[in-house]
Amino acid sequence: MVVQHFRAAAFHHLLIPGLLPTFAFVKKLFLLFWAGLWAAQPVQGQWQRQASGTDAHFRAVHACSEKTAWVGGTKGTVLRTTDGGLHWEKVGIAAAPTLDFRDIHAFGDSVAVAMSAGEAEKGAARIYRTENGGQSWQLVYETERPGVFLDGLDFWDARNGLCFGDPVDGKFFVLRTTDGGRSWQEVPREAFPAVQPGEAAFAASGTALVVAGRSWAWLGTGGSKHARVFRSNDFGQHWEAIETPLPAGKSSGIFGLRFQHRLRGYAVGGDYLHPRDSTRNVLTTTDGGKNWQLLGSTAPPGLMEAVVLLPIRLRSGPGRWQTRQRLVCVGPEGSGYSDDEGRSWKRLHTEACHAASVAGNALWAVGPKGYIARWEGLLSPKTKTSE
Repeated sequence: MVVQHFRAAAFHHLLIPGLLPTFAFVKKLFLLFWAGLWAAQPVQGQWQRQASGTDAHFRAVHACSEKTAWVGGTKGTVLRTTDGGLHWEKVGIAAAPTLDFRDIHAFGDSVAVAMSAGEAEKGAARIYRTENGGQSWQLVYETERPGVFLDGLDFWDARNGLCFGDPVDGKFFVLRTTDGGRSWQEVPREAFPAVQPGEAAFAASGTALVVAGRSWAWLGTGGSKHARVFRSNDFGQHWEAIETPLPAGKSSGIFGLRFQHRLRGYAVGGDYLHPRDSTRNVLTTTDGGKNWQLLGSTAPPGLMEAVVLLPIRLRSGPGRWQTRQRLVCVGPEGSGYSDDEGRSWKRLHTEACHAASVAGNALWAVGPKGYIARWEGLLSPKTKTSE
């Protein structure tokens, strides 16, 4: 309505007898018209639910490309698509029908590493690896050590990666691989600062641990008075603890991390016992996690379990494009996005989601009862990114 009124007024002005507008004036009006038109346009697109063929609850998803993605969940469920989600193939681990796969990292159509969360004493702390698209899986790590509960894993490249779990004997439990997940070794205990009373991590989305750059890693915590971020710059061999201004408690703290590059990062969280709590739940850092700033609350407000980065191209005028980083967060109350580095948020939808992943022009989210959805129309076809 505003754009139409502007257009009518502009052309009425041009038709005033005796007035000959200059080319520069007409060009200025034209550019103002286009700027108003594109600024007034809402985000186009919607979540398209995909048929998973299961009622398993999903908290793990990793997109390798616009065609290939892997999903992990309860009942030993692992799914894979190689056609953009038109078909999802069950490639789960037959020997582990009761495991809950809370994180998964894939290296393409064939190779993937899946981590199960649960009490080690009950045989639930395991890592599996496949090299043939899930036709068979090899158990590459298992422990029955009391107190171990794996929370997440991530890889810098096809060889180097980390996996971590809740504190054991007062320090976080961290594993490292240098051969693509074929074998795992515990990081020496002295490399980690002691945890605070009640401090732990949340295996909600597989993103409480993230890596970036050539050797940097971060993990987010909750359970104590304030959420903390542990960071390492040497492939997880040594760590330091940073306190953030995000309040935490037994059921609250940081649930998901994401780094744009080594310096710029984001964290989201909340309280899983009070998922609609509108308390501020977004953190950002510009110095690699040494200092964190508490921003506002997401939209929808409440618990957010994962955040992803989408480099997008927005038209700012005729023949002109602007590249921008869009944040998308997901949680049990739905999903939202921010185009101003997390300072303000808009709602995308109200479907419950637990995890999300981006590759190229594809954004997937997963959630309870077999929920898998792909966002259509959010990204520019010329934009390429991977998470």
